[in-house]
Amino acid sequence: MQFLAYIFIYPFLWLISILPFRLFYMFSDLVYILVYHIAGYRKKVVNENLKLVFPNKSFKELTAIKKKFYKHMCDMFFEMIKSISITKNQLNKRFIIKNPEELKRLEGLNKSIILMYGHYASYEWSYVIENHLTYKGYGIYKRIKNRYFDKLAKRIRSKYNTVLIHTKEAIHIITKNEAEGIKSIIGFLSDQSPKYEKAYYWSNFMSINVPCFTGAEMLAKKLDLSVAYLKVKKHKRGYYEAEFISLADNSIALKDYEITDKFTQALEAQIHEAPEYYLWTHRRWKHRNKVPKEFQ
Repeated sequence: MQFLAYIFIYPFLWLISILPFRLFYMFSDLVYILVYHIAGYRKKVVNENLKLVFPNKSFKELTAIKKKFYKHMCDMFFEMIKSISITKNQLNKRFIIKNPEELKRLEGLNKSIILMYGHYASYEWSYVIENHLTYKGYGIYKRIKNRYFDKLAKRIRSKYNTVLIHTKEAIHIITKNEAEGIKSIIGFLSDQSPKYEKAYYWSNFMSINVPCFTGAEMLAKKLDLSVAYLKVKKHKRGYYEAEFISLADNSIALKDYEITDKFTQALEAQIHEAPEYYLWTHRRWKHRNKVPKEFQ
């Protein structure tokens, strides 16, 4: 069944991916109408999140953010499809690295690099940074249930020297590379909500006390890796700019959870600046009423 689903769906995805950008984004506009106005995809979650995070904004302001977000989300979905056929030249024009010299400086430390980023702007096209690297690139991801689409995702990334590794195998692979002297850059989507029973640290995110993902920091401290934040800004439809911001050149010298806090603050600043580009459909604040006494 997985193969049948793949051979039925993939040709449509490929045809969409080769459309000229102007026509391509027209399809995104049509899907926006379906997703927002007709299906109302996860509107309840989005409404709850926006009201929770921006209690002082009016209904009109929140509605404006919501509509812009859904348009951006549809664009991101289509840009993911576009990755099937987009050329390196096209991608380099649409996802620009603002300060590649900072990446070179980090490589000059002769340490592997943890790259932390959030569900903001375009995390889908971030693999273009491999064009500026000598290190091997790894992306931590959750395996796609359909193994054929899972292979497709890996194949797309491999064009840019990026290897997707499952969450459960990440520590083993990275530790093995370090033991063998293989330097790498490892991308972590670090604004996810950890399981309640595995939450080691709670802190404020958008002024709400929630459990924080600490895996990136714990790995950096364990293996003495440097850490950077990937700040991605959307300039206009289909055009992004990324900036590397150092969070720690010497991770083991910092206090526990200082790196996690720095990441959270950097992401918060972006959300306040342009909230429509954050992924409001995921339940980031679902554990807010379960704060342990030691973190209250």
